[in-house]
Amino acid sequence: MQALDALLNRVSVPRLLEPAPTVAQREVLFAAAMRAPDHGQLRPWRFLTVEGAAREQMGTLLAEAARLQDPKTPQAMIDKAQNGPLRAPLVVVVIARLQEHFKVPKSEQRLAAACAAHAILLAAYAQGIGAVWRTGELSYSPHVAQGLGLKAGEEVIGFLYLGAPQNPPRTAPKEDLTAFVSAWPAH
Repeated sequence: MQALDALLNRVSVPRLLEPAPTVAQREVLFAAAMRAPDHGQLRPWRFLTVEGAAREQMGTLLAEAARLQDPKTPQAMIDKAQNGPLRAPLVVVVIARLQEHFKVPKSEQRLAAACAAHAILLAAYAQGIGAVWRTGELSYSPHVAQGLGLKAGEEVIGFLYLGAPQNPPRTAPKEDLTAFVSAWPAH
């Protein structure tokens, strides 16, 4: 697949089935992440893979976080949190590893980690793997961070759900670029 095809046509694929990406496919996914823009060569990211029964454990962690966040959370929302990780055979937790640096502010490090996540999505698309990036309030929960073993200075950027597409991916919409691009100074 040509790079421009992935850049111009990648779409989120929310309905995912077995199988999870193979070992060889995962190597490509994570190798692509390592090519993300990275001012200072800090590699301010790391990844956790969650699959099999570990997805149920992750669901329990998310459900606990929902209860802790608001004891009045409706059971339907707790069930949704519990079952969330089961929506794909593989969940990749993208973690920003923020560090003090004289030249690279934490905001840039966070953006670099997000670029690494995006690279994984592009590499997934290029290999025919369905993928979607999910976040939500629970992504930023201290209880979730602790349960996932995050260290001081680390934070979840998002959860990448990966697997075989249940349906063919939709066609990427063509955007009117004039709504997003302008010259400066304005004329």
